[in-house]
Amino acid sequence: MAALYEGYTLCGRVSGQSLSDSGIRGIEVERDGDHVIVTDSSRSVTLYKVSDQKPLSTWTVKQGQSFSCPAVYNSQTKEYVAVSDSKVVRIWKEEDMLLEKVFKATVSSEIWRVHSVPGGEPVVLFKSGAVRLLDYLLSAPQQPIEEIVSQEETIWWSTNVVAESQQFVIFTTEQKGDHFLYLQRLNPNTFQRYHLEREEPGLSPLSFCASYRDKHISLLYLYPNGHLYQSALSVRNQAVDSEGVQALPLSRSLLLSLPVGEGPLEAASALLLDEAHVAVVGVPHPSAGTGKDFLCIWNTNFQTLQAGKEMAGKIYGQLWTYSNKLFIPHGKTLSVIPYECPKSCLASALGKLRQAKTEEEVQKEVEGFLSRADGPDLQLSAGQLASALVSRSLANPAFYASNVLVQLVHTQFLSHSVCPDLILLALERKDYFLCQLCLQFFPDIPEAVTCACLKTFISVALPRSCSMPDADAEKVSLEPDGISFMEALMAGEHGETSVQNGFSPGDGKDCSDALRGDDAAKSSAAPEQICPVQLHKAALLNEVLLTAYTDTFLLPHLKDLSSQHIILFLQYLHYLYLRLCQDASLQKPGVRSPSVTQIMDWICLLLDAHFTVLVMTPEARDLLMGLHTFVKSQVRLVSELGKMEASFQELDKMQVKRDVGQNSIEIIELL
Repeated sequence: MAALYEGYTLCGRVSGQSLSDSGIRGIEVERDGDHVIVTDSSRSVTLYKVSDQKPLSTWTVKQGQSFSCPAVYNSQTKEYVAVSDSKVVRIWKEEDMLLEKVFKATVSSEIWRVHSVPGGEPVVLFKSGAVRLLDYLLSAPQQPIEEIVSQEETIWWSTNVVAESQQFVIFTTEQKGDHFLYLQRLNPNTFQRYHLEREEPGLSPLSFCASYRDKHISLLYLYPNGHLYQSALSVRNQAVDSEGVQALPLSRSLLLSLPVGEGPLEAASALLLDEAHVAVVGVPHPSAGTGKDFLCIWNTNFQTLQAGKEMAGKIYGQLWTYSNKLFIPHGKTLSVIPYECPKSCLASALGKLRQAKTEEEVQKEVEGFLSRADGPDLQLSAGQLASALVSRSLANPAFYASNVLVQLVHTQFLSHSVCPDLILLALERKDYFLCQLCLQFFPDIPEAVTCACLKTFISVALPRSCSMPDADAEKVSLEPDGISFMEALMAGEHGETSVQNGFSPGDGKDCSDALRGDDAAKSSAAPEQICPVQLHKAALLNEVLLTAYTDTFLLPHLKDLSSQHIILFLQYLHYLYLRLCQDASLQKPGVRSPSVTQIMDWICLLLDAHFTVLVMTPEARDLLMGLHTFVKSQVRLVSELGKMEASFQELDKMQVKRDVGQNSIEIIELL
């Protein structure tokens, strides 16, 4: 759990030029995280030692001059670099006292910002969008500067990032309500322009921040409606610098939807602390009243507020972080708030899962995590753990943690949308027990995946299937409910059958005579009472029958099944239908088993998808005749029930005309 600790004042705040101006132009790290450079919006640059809460040196320009951007520290030369009046570059050392006597160079174009990273050479970004390394610029200060952005574009924000041993300058611009992002690479000097998606009309980003991780530059930006978006930028395949380069659309994902209170945010900022935590200032606390300003830390994985601290005085929407300390101007002070974002149990578990070599090690880590996690954390964590295990299994054929995946499915916090590759992985590894559990617990399985399971199970059921021999299929461990239902169903195959629901296997002779002889009809009745697939395979097929689907989406995938698969599946459905019609007691409450309605729906779908092929297939002739027989018998049954319904309705309408004694017989005539 992230935490904000007791803060302290680093310095008083110089009044800005307006009520919305904090008076602080920027804060940059110096030689280490305990030394920072504070540039105010007037004429001063001050070096502070944070732990001592005191200034070490202060430098000031003459009256009438001002710093145009925050001063930075050049770690290579141990010098400070600042820009005054937009065009004058000043460089000095800590022992220099007067800025009028230090090195100065006037450049030919206005500078937006100087950026520096530890160990790297400072980079100068001009308001025109052009970028120069500091040494190269100072070798010829009056060199011409090209125009990268159009005259109507204005730079809003910029930073620099080191990625793959190269420096990148990132800056955003605004032009007539549209916002663009430029990713500039140095050596070679190339750039790419992106177009940010528009938010609600009239809304512009309040803050940006960027970091490099997982071979991508991650960009976070906050809007006045509380939406915090994240975009990923590739550092490869950039376009060569050219005039009028096409702006690519920048895809984004909603990372957080923050509370906004009574109206849109005005002065707010979001800062990425690590891969799972974001510091936010100027956003209302969800449980606090209006009129109070807070500094908060949100967990982006769990979408939860983990720490909050009320800040006295006005908030200006500015925030910096160095060495686990947050720097925030508020009221009349610049405060330092130490924070901690310990690695979550989930992150720790994911890290250990990547390092674990055996399934036993993986299972031990997951069991330990599940025993510690609870509530909403567990719901999200189960999906991330399962996704990590599935990704590792797909990447490494030698790794597969079946028992751990089964354990995660049993939490009932997984679904197909949370871990979309899980079922296909289980099919690939022939883990039919895991497939069965997913079919039982996942409410959102797409029809394509359902048909993939059906095709695999049917292939397993074929006597000469290359997927798995029948004998091996019977060794598979499955859920006991499905097995017990099929055992009860198969136990009555050779017993005496009775006529129920108006139909018995030997019935329907009248309709089959027109298609074949009596002897053929009698000889084909017996196989219909024997299950065409073995016990465990039947239990797997039943799970497919119980899976939710939509006819429109299922039909196209059913057409991909071969005629051999369709015939076998129809034979099994025919068998199920006959057995359940003969003995309705087989379906018991609490036992997973397909209903007669579900069986009929699947038969209709299969016939709709493959009727033409089945009619032309000799092997399907007897099956179609049998289906015709029981369908006709059911039609006759419904017809007779309709007649009975009419008779009962007439009885209900009749009124008793006189009292009838208890020991009497009354004859009622129905016309």
